[in-house]
Amino acid sequence: MAELTAINPRTGKADYRFAAASRAEIAAEAARLRAAQGPWEALGSESRAAVLRAWADVLEAEAGAIIAALAQDTGRETIAGIEVNGMIANIRRWAGRGPELFAALDQGPRPSAVPGIEIRTHHSAFPLFGAIAPWNFPVILSHVDAVPALMAGSAALVKPSEVTPRCVAPLRHCAAQVPELPLAYVLGGPEVGAALVEEVDYICFTGSTATGRKVAEAAARRLIPANLELGGKDPMIITASADPRWAAQIALRASVVATGQACQSIERVYVARAIAAPFLAALTEAARAVRPAYPPGAGGALGPFIFPPQARKVAAQIDEALAKGARLLTGGRIEELGGGLYLAPTVLVDVTPEMAVMREETFGPVIPVTIFDTIEEAIRLANASDYGLAGAVLAGSIEEAAAIAPLLDVGAVSIQDGALTSIVGDAPNMSRKRSGLGPSRSGDAGMLRFLRQQALIVQKGTPLPLSAYAERVAP
Repeated sequence: MAELTAINPRTGKADYRFAAASRAEIAAEAARLRAAQGPWEALGSESRAAVLRAWADVLEAEAGAIIAALAQDTGRETIAGIEVNGMIANIRRWAGRGPELFAALDQGPRPSAVPGIEIRTHHSAFPLFGAIAPWNFPVILSHVDAVPALMAGSAALVKPSEVTPRCVAPLRHCAAQVPELPLAYVLGGPEVGAALVEEVDYICFTGSTATGRKVAEAAARRLIPANLELGGKDPMIITASADPRWAAQIALRASVVATGQACQSIERVYVARAIAAPFLAALTEAARAVRPAYPPGAGGALGPFIFPPQARKVAAQIDEALAKGARLLTGGRIEELGGGLYLAPTVLVDVTPEMAVMREETFGPVIPVTIFDTIEEAIRLANASDYGLAGAVLAGSIEEAAAIAPLLDVGAVSIQDGALTSIVGDAPNMSRKRSGLGPSRSGDAGMLRFLRQQALIVQKGTPLPLSAYAERVAP
């Protein structure tokens, strides 16, 4: 059994040790969950919903311990609380919505287009669901797919990130208090994720596009569904009619909240030339006012980088952009504070499309700004990306922004705001291009994707005899 260590992002020290699950342990956990899945699905949707509510109650009672562990994992206390409470709310939402969706399924027969044939349907859950989750929001992203899968009747085997493992112990403690719940967690590195894919019937992965491709390839070899939520390079378009100070506040928050370590962060801003000067002045002023969340307990809006290698990647993107002619208006330098790595909101102008900061996912509090002359130019630039996760449009009116939004080649568009997919879980959307694969995890599809539809085809007339297929006798 391999022992791994995790770094505390506030101190930079590897101060947490944990055991990685072995291949045999993963197989045994999968077998246990498969045995539990049949009785779990047989409970019916209303009884499963009751168990989910009981689980949410336990999580709520133990929230303090989960938040404390998560704050150590991520270096963020306020967001840790928001994240844990968001998970609890998501469980209760699915416990309410799930039975309603089941009530609408399998509602009696319908006639086929073939005379005398009647069609009925039956739905059953994929027996064992698997999730591989990232380090940026370890609690919510370990469960965003697992909760609707459980509501659908699946058992769930979840691998949280090995970068942020501390929250798993209190989560396991909560799950153990609800013995009917067929949910288990396994910890470890890439080899544990690879082993998990070999055991499940449906895999959901949230993380980088490069790793997501490996998960999809492994799933394809086993002929199981793979649902991938991958990277983003989300654009924001700000039209000439938008109030520049209002737009600057939204662009700042949507770009740098959670230190920009979110797939739905705005990573490219396109602003109309008519308001570019006052927008940039307001954005730079607001960015300079943001303080790091250090020392602990002293306030501050931006925590440390959770994963130290990510800080180096962001610094490299900034350095490359400056070397190629970009101008830095504020920020731009990684600081080490108490052993943690911090970056103030960084505003770049005179950026060009070939720069890595405009092509590759940044995952840090960096705001590259491009000035455009026509809305057609802005749309073309916004769509000139390998990614298609989400985007945003700010304008002088909802109507103007809403007319532009469908022209963005992304799965979801925030109108008159930014990064709304981080708080809205009931808006169906499908990621495009290199940002994902598979059905929506939001809206009703978030649960329905875990149900297999079976056709029950009833012959109500006289079955055809073999003679109906006999060859004709030649004249």
